[in-house]
Amino acid sequence: MPNALRAWAAPVADQPVDATIRVPGSKSLTNRALILAAQATAPSYLVGALRSRDTELMAAALRSLGTGITDERTDWHVTPGPLAGPATVDCGLAGTVMRFLPPLAATATGPITFDGDPAARRRPMSTVLDALRALGARIDGQSLPFTVWASGALRGGTVRIDASASSQFVSGLLLSAASFTHGVLVEHDGGPVPSLPHIEMTLAALRAVGVRTDSSRPDRWRVEPGPVEPWTAPIEPDLSNATPFLAAAAVTGGTVTITHWPSRTTQAGDAIRGILAMMGASVELGAAGLVMRGPATLHGVDIDLHDVGELTPTVAAMAVFADGVSRLRGIGHLRGHETDRLAALAADIAALGGEVVPDSDSLTIRPRRLHGGPWQSYADHRIATAGAIVGLRVPGVLIDDIDTTAKTLPGFDRMWARMLSPDAETAAVAR
Repeated sequence: MPNALRAWAAPVADQPVDATIRVPGSKSLTNRALILAAQATAPSYLVGALRSRDTELMAAALRSLGTGITDERTDWHVTPGPLAGPATVDCGLAGTVMRFLPPLAATATGPITFDGDPAARRRPMSTVLDALRALGARIDGQSLPFTVWASGALRGGTVRIDASASSQFVSGLLLSAASFTHGVLVEHDGGPVPSLPHIEMTLAALRAVGVRTDSSRPDRWRVEPGPVEPWTAPIEPDLSNATPFLAAAAVTGGTVTITHWPSRTTQAGDAIRGILAMMGASVELGAAGLVMRGPATLHGVDIDLHDVGELTPTVAAMAVFADGVSRLRGIGHLRGHETDRLAALAADIAALGGEVVPDSDSLTIRPRRLHGGPWQSYADHRIATAGAIVGLRVPGVLIDDIDTTAKTLPGFDRMWARMLSPDAETAAVAR
């Protein structure tokens, strides 16, 4: 469980930010790679794997089931082994653990119990658990805590689900489907699936290890049964974790370079380039990485963030300093994330004198003069980093729990402080 909260006074930028940043590997890619490497026919090396609370929880869970995972400097060496309980899995607050691992656990043997942080017990799980039951699994419970009674194989086949609350329901079923007897055909029946780039990331990861997939029809994904090859691709830097640093340049009129930004990627965080351009920033991707120069004045935006909802806290933090109203749409699914992100952002910005109007699916932000005060993280790493962005221009912002950023970016506060040093070159923090 998390340690006691550590309050943090967000530092103010007394000049435009000018820094070069190297962020560590993608959490989303690391946890997908771990799930696939645990099914592989031979050992894998995860080069550049992220060490954070979410990925350490995934590694610990796989170890408890019989997968060998050893540290080799910045890499992880993964040796697949027979998966078996009894085991107890701590999901923490990691959606990728609580939704990606149960389908794999259903192919193991023995009882495997899943639990997590108190807030995790409120996150929706019935979609994936009911889907696994339809595919042949025996499971007690509808949310954390629950127990998978694994018998050594999962039949698989066709399953219809409503994934309108989270793309993780789809990805979780697809990632282990090559190990199901008949693979899986997932058919979505409901409203639009949020964060579709994450499903594309899952499909690309499956293809990278030789698994046959078919996504030729909308809202329908097929994974064929068969062997899983070892993971070989380096883990890309986490582009969503890079966005607060880009926002720092945007709100201070400075310049930030993110090194090793990929020219092609399935990461949702890549969409920040277009969003920054809409808000008036200069964005250039070249040999040095992604170079972003903040404008003299940020512009308000009216934008649909349905597919890239994880960027909402960063965009909201920039929007409070814009020259006009911003409307962030298509983000109702964020009410079921680590916290209700729409309510959290509205409450935090209002506490500093700002004006945010939330509704079921959007935030409308009207810039106002802000003052210092408390900023609640709600145990949500992206809410905490949004507070750090606001604090660059508003003295006296006190974030109640900066260590919650360790979920995906350990040492965020130290990286942030070094970014504000003149001629900063901020390295990734591995732990």
